[in-house]
Amino acid sequence: MSEQMKSLEFDVLVIGGGIAGGEAALNLANLNYKVLLVEKELSIGGKMIMLSKVFPTLDCAACITTPKISEIARHPNITIFTGAETRKITKIEEHHFEAIVLQKPRYVNVTDCTGCQLCEQACPVSVSDQYQYGLVGRKAVYIPFSIASPRAAAIDIENCTLCGACERVCPTQCIDFTQTEEEFLVTIKSIVVATGFDLFDPLKIPRYGYGTFKNVITSMQMERQLAPTRPYNTILRPGDGKMPDNIAYVLCTGSRDKSLGNPICSQICCMYSVKQAQLLMGALPMADITIYYLHIRAFGKGFNEFYAQAQDMGVEFVKGKVGKITEKENGNLILRYEDIEQGKVQEAEHDMVVLSVGVLPNQGISDAFENKKLELDPFNFINQADILASPAKTSIDGVFVAGTASGPMDIPDSILSGGAASAETTSYLRRALL
Repeated sequence: MSEQMKSLEFDVLVIGGGIAGGEAALNLANLNYKVLLVEKELSIGGKMIMLSKVFPTLDCAACITTPKISEIARHPNITIFTGAETRKITKIEEHHFEAIVLQKPRYVNVTDCTGCQLCEQACPVSVSDQYQYGLVGRKAVYIPFSIASPRAAAIDIENCTLCGACERVCPTQCIDFTQTEEEFLVTIKSIVVATGFDLFDPLKIPRYGYGTFKNVITSMQMERQLAPTRPYNTILRPGDGKMPDNIAYVLCTGSRDKSLGNPICSQICCMYSVKQAQLLMGALPMADITIYYLHIRAFGKGFNEFYAQAQDMGVEFVKGKVGKITEKENGNLILRYEDIEQGKVQEAEHDMVVLSVGVLPNQGISDAFENKKLELDPFNFINQADILASPAKTSIDGVFVAGTASGPMDIPDSILSGGAASAETTSYLRRALL
């Protein structure tokens, strides 16, 4: 099989193009190492590029991410594969790995695409937009989002009717339905795993009504409504397009719950909920915001002050465990919860509920290693072999971990983790020269 593949050679393979993987790739490229960055999505930038602002400074997330992404995309020592997966990884010997990378077809020649979006306007097929977390639709041929990198169209072949409308209007003739999957045999000296995290699926908690009650949304859906590249011009509840007056947040949705298979704290949920609450107070000055919590874990620099600031702004914090959500005829929602401070069960009505979903490991990469075992911790994140002295080291010498692939963490810690992984990788590569 390997004889039929194209062969490529790099110093380092970075798996994952989020903020941690991008930081590691950029640091290594600046040291003149040749880096292959493999990202499964159609754009690099990970989840950070989809956010509104970052806590606790409320700096614009896109303003931080976009220059970094641009630098990565233009760096002469970085080759980027988007819409690609790392299938098999074999350690041949020290400082010698082989990996099979599958490049999925985009059905568009990226180098020729100008991002004009004429193909989108011509396409007759509409489907749910996964980059807007299902809040709006998109066409079967689409640019993932406005600040995507690369900013080029892609064709969702599963929903495409092959009508040819996009081909007829494309000014550069970059639509190519003959593209097929392509495998590459990549030889590298070291690997950085930065596969990020998944978000908990609230469908696993049917008593909260997500997927049944239209005005129950996830925190990422609210994030998209607050972001500069948002689907609407304001905050709307999906059920009827009404601007909400009374919004509730349910913390620890899918975190700290053994019955759901995730007993650990996700670390970021409290603070991103407080951040969104503050932004909502600005976007909807007349709205009431209530946060139902078990414990507020404001552990980082400036976090507790940020939490106190939200209290001063008028955000109501209720120490209580939400047991069930039901819907009224007008679309409003009744939260039945245990009021921990008063020691009794109470009910409250809100016209929109945001589920602050937790962080889960992005599983699968450990199965790609053929002859060496990439060990996982008890929570299925990548195990850090020496968490205090060398937090980027894994169970395989020459393979390093960055960002939330090793556990829940916020954006600054993810960037620091990417820097640590690049430093450890550099040290490992330099040993080959001794």
